Amino acid sequence: MSDSLKTPSNDIKKLSQELARLNGHRFIQLHDSVWRLMWFNFLRGLAFGFGSVAGATIVVSIVGYILNQIEVVPIIGEWAKQIAAEIMIDTSSAGP
Repeated sequence: MSDSLKTPSNDIKKLSQELARLNGHRFIQLHDSVWRLMWFNFLRGLAFGFGSVAGATIVVSIVGYILNQIEVVPIIGEWAKQIAAEIMIDTSSAGP
């Protein structure tokens, strides 16, 4: 019977020690203030946005380079010229 009484008290003591250790953690201290939390999330958003733009730029330039080497882009260029010519013919024949 005495073991069962010691266990909850000991568990509560261990739990309070663990809670004190977690409250002293840097992550909790950083998010303790609303202004620090907003500043942290602002910087995190800037880093995410910059990383997304830089990554997309790299991927698009690699894909463009590969397509240029395969010579698919000139075919698309000719097709775009034909479409532009058709648009110009249609707009000039419509008249005022």
